[in-house]
Amino acid sequence: MTTPNPNTATPYAAADIAAAVARALRNADDPPQPGEDVFRSPVKYAALAQNFRNGAWRHLDEGDLPQASNKAWGLVAETVKAIAVQHGGVIHKHRSILEVAWGLARLPQNAGDAATARAITNAFSIARAQHANFYEDDLPDDVILAALIQCEELSELLYALFWPNGAPPAP
Repeated sequence: MTTPNPNTATPYAAADIAAAVARALRNADDPPQPGEDVFRSPVKYAALAQNFRNGAWRHLDEGDLPQASNKAWGLVAETVKAIAVQHGGVIHKHRSILEVAWGLARLPQNAGDAATARAITNAFSIARAQHANFYEDDLPDDVILAALIQCEELSELLYALFWPNGAPPAP
Protein backbone atom coordinates (compact mmCIF):
# COMPACT_ATOMS: atom_id res chain seq x y z
CA MET A 1 0.00 0.00 0.00
CA THR A 2 1.51 3.32 -1.02
CA THR A 3 1.31 6.07 1.54
CA PRO A 4 1.44 9.73 0.51
CA ASN A 5 4.21 11.88 1.92
CA PRO A 6 3.15 12.80 5.49
CA ASN A 7 4.99 16.13 5.21
CA THR A 8 2.50 17.42 2.68
CA ALA A 9 -1.01 18.70 3.23
CA THR A 10 -3.93 16.33 2.79
CA PRO A 11 -4.89 16.00 -0.89
CA TYR A 12 -8.59 16.57 -0.05
CA ALA A 13 -10.25 19.74 1.12
CA ALA A 14 -11.36 19.69 4.73
CA ALA A 15 -14.89 20.62 3.62
CA ASP A 16 -15.01 17.58 1.31
CA ILE A 17 -13.83 15.27 4.07
CA ALA A 18 -16.35 16.77 6.50
CA ALA A 19 -19.13 16.31 3.94
CA ALA A 20 -18.13 12.66 3.41
CA VAL A 21 -18.19 12.05 7.17
CA ALA A 22 -21.56 13.77 7.57
CA ARG A 23 -23.07 11.74 4.71
CA ALA A 24 -21.75 8.52 6.19
CA LEU A 25 -23.20 9.29 9.62
CA ARG A 26 -26.58 10.09 8.03
CA ASN A 27 -26.43 6.78 6.12
CA ALA A 28 -25.80 4.99 9.41
CA ASP A 29 -28.61 6.94 11.14
CA ASP A 30 -26.06 8.18 13.67
CA PRO A 31 -27.13 11.73 14.64
CA PRO A 32 -25.12 14.04 16.90
CA GLN A 33 -25.60 13.68 20.65
CA PRO A 34 -24.57 17.12 21.91
CA GLY A 35 -24.38 16.28 25.62
CA GLU A 36 -22.18 13.26 24.97
CA ASP A 37 -20.16 14.50 22.02
CA VAL A 38 -18.35 17.25 23.91
CA PHE A 39 -16.14 14.59 25.52
CA ARG A 40 -14.97 13.15 22.20
CA SER A 41 -11.80 14.52 20.68
CA PRO A 42 -9.55 13.59 17.79
CA VAL A 43 -6.56 13.43 20.11
CA LYS A 44 -8.38 10.95 22.38
CA TYR A 45 -9.19 8.62 19.49
CA ALA A 46 -5.72 8.92 17.97
CA ALA A 47 -4.23 7.96 21.34
CA LEU A 48 -6.62 5.01 21.61
CA ALA A 49 -5.59 3.90 18.13
CA GLN A 50 -1.95 3.94 19.21
CA ASN A 51 -2.80 1.97 22.35
CA PHE A 52 -4.59 -0.64 20.24
CA ARG A 53 -1.59 -0.84 17.89
CA ASN A 54 0.76 -1.45 20.80
CA GLY A 55 -1.63 -3.96 22.34
CA ALA A 56 -1.98 -5.89 19.09
CA TRP A 57 1.77 -6.43 18.87
CA ARG A 58 2.00 -7.35 22.56
CA HIS A 59 -0.82 -9.90 22.26
CA LEU A 60 0.67 -11.33 19.07
CA ASP A 61 4.03 -11.75 20.83
CA GLU A 62 2.25 -13.47 23.73
CA GLY A 63 0.37 -15.81 21.37
CA ASP A 64 -3.06 -14.43 22.27
CA LEU A 65 -4.31 -14.38 18.68
CA PRO A 66 -7.94 -13.40 19.35
CA GLN A 67 -6.83 -10.36 21.34
CA ALA A 68 -4.19 -9.44 18.75
CA SER A 69 -6.87 -9.61 16.08
CA ASN A 70 -9.29 -7.46 18.00
CA LYS A 71 -6.64 -4.87 18.81
CA ALA A 72 -5.75 -4.69 15.09
CA TRP A 73 -9.41 -3.92 14.39
CA GLY A 74 -9.39 -1.39 17.24
CA LEU A 75 -6.44 0.42 15.66
CA VAL A 76 -8.43 0.95 12.47
CA ALA A 77 -11.74 1.70 14.20
CA GLU A 78 -10.20 4.36 16.44
CA THR A 79 -8.35 5.89 13.49
CA VAL A 80 -11.66 6.24 11.63
CA LYS A 81 -13.24 7.76 14.76
CA ALA A 82 -10.36 10.24 15.12
CA ILE A 83 -10.75 11.36 11.51
CA ALA A 84 -14.53 11.64 11.86
CA VAL A 85 -14.24 13.83 14.97
CA GLN A 86 -11.48 15.92 13.36
CA HIS A 87 -13.96 16.72 10.59
CA GLY A 88 -17.00 17.45 12.74
CA GLY A 89 -18.67 14.05 13.10
CA VAL A 90 -18.85 11.73 16.06
CA ILE A 91 -19.32 7.99 15.67
CA HIS A 92 -21.73 6.40 18.14
CA LYS A 93 -22.61 3.20 16.30
CA HIS A 94 -20.48 0.31 15.13
CA ARG A 95 -22.03 0.54 11.65
CA SER A 96 -20.90 4.14 11.41
CA ILE A 97 -17.26 3.05 11.42
CA LEU A 98 -17.95 1.10 8.22
CA GLU A 99 -19.97 3.90 6.66
CA VAL A 100 -17.29 6.51 7.38
CA ALA A 101 -14.51 4.28 6.03
CA TRP A 102 -16.48 3.70 2.83
CA GLY A 103 -17.33 7.40 2.61
CA LEU A 104 -13.67 8.32 2.92
CA ALA A 105 -12.75 5.75 0.25
CA ARG A 106 -15.16 7.48 -2.14
CA LEU A 107 -13.05 10.65 -2.08
CA PRO A 108 -10.08 9.14 -3.94
CA GLN A 109 -12.51 7.14 -6.10
CA ASN A 110 -14.30 10.33 -7.14
CA ALA A 111 -10.94 11.99 -7.79
CA GLY A 112 -10.04 9.21 -10.25
CA ASP A 113 -7.74 7.29 -7.92
CA ALA A 114 -9.40 3.88 -7.94
CA ALA A 115 -6.24 2.17 -6.65
CA THR A 116 -6.25 4.15 -3.40
CA ALA A 117 -9.99 3.64 -2.98
CA ARG A 118 -9.49 -0.13 -3.40
CA ALA A 119 -6.56 -0.10 -1.00
CA ILE A 120 -8.74 1.51 1.67
CA THR A 121 -11.73 -0.79 1.18
CA ASN A 122 -9.61 -3.95 0.91
CA ALA A 123 -7.58 -3.15 4.01
CA PHE A 124 -10.73 -2.18 5.88
CA SER A 125 -12.22 -5.58 5.00
CA ILE A 126 -9.10 -7.23 6.42
CA ALA A 127 -9.52 -5.19 9.61
CA ARG A 128 -13.17 -6.27 9.92
CA ALA A 129 -12.09 -9.90 9.51
CA GLN A 130 -9.76 -9.40 12.45
CA HIS A 131 -12.70 -8.23 14.54
CA ALA A 132 -14.56 -11.42 13.59
CA ASN A 133 -11.54 -13.52 14.50
CA PHE A 134 -11.77 -12.23 18.06
CA TYR A 135 -14.97 -14.28 18.34
CA GLU A 136 -14.09 -17.18 16.05
CA ASP A 137 -10.38 -17.67 16.84
CA ASP A 138 -9.74 -19.55 13.61
CA LEU A 139 -6.95 -17.58 11.92
CA PRO A 140 -3.31 -18.68 12.19
CA ASP A 141 -0.63 -16.39 13.51
CA ASP A 142 0.93 -15.67 10.09
CA VAL A 143 -2.43 -14.42 8.79
CA ILE A 144 -2.91 -12.26 11.87
CA LEU A 145 0.62 -10.88 11.50
CA ALA A 146 -0.02 -9.94 7.86
CA ALA A 147 -3.39 -8.43 8.79
CA LEU A 148 -1.87 -6.38 11.61
CA ILE A 149 0.65 -4.94 9.18
CA GLN A 150 -2.20 -4.12 6.77
CA CYS A 151 -4.14 -2.45 9.60
CA GLU A 152 -1.12 -0.32 10.49
CA GLU A 153 -0.67 0.67 6.86
CA LEU A 154 -4.36 1.52 6.57
CA SER A 155 -4.22 3.70 9.67
CA GLU A 156 -1.18 5.53 8.28
CA LEU A 157 -2.85 5.94 4.88
CA LEU A 158 -6.05 7.33 6.40
CA TYR A 159 -4.08 9.88 8.41
CA ALA A 160 -1.97 10.77 5.36
CA LEU A 161 -5.04 11.36 3.23
CA PHE A 162 -7.56 12.83 5.66
CA TRP A 163 -5.68 14.46 8.53
CA PRO A 164 -4.28 17.99 8.49
CA ASN A 165 -0.66 17.83 7.40
CA GLY A 166 -0.95 14.06 6.97
CA ALA A 167 0.06 13.06 10.48
CA PRO A 168 -2.00 12.29 13.58
CA PRO A 169 -1.67 14.36 16.72
CA ALA A 170 0.97 13.25 19.17
CA PRO A 171 -0.58 11.22 22.00
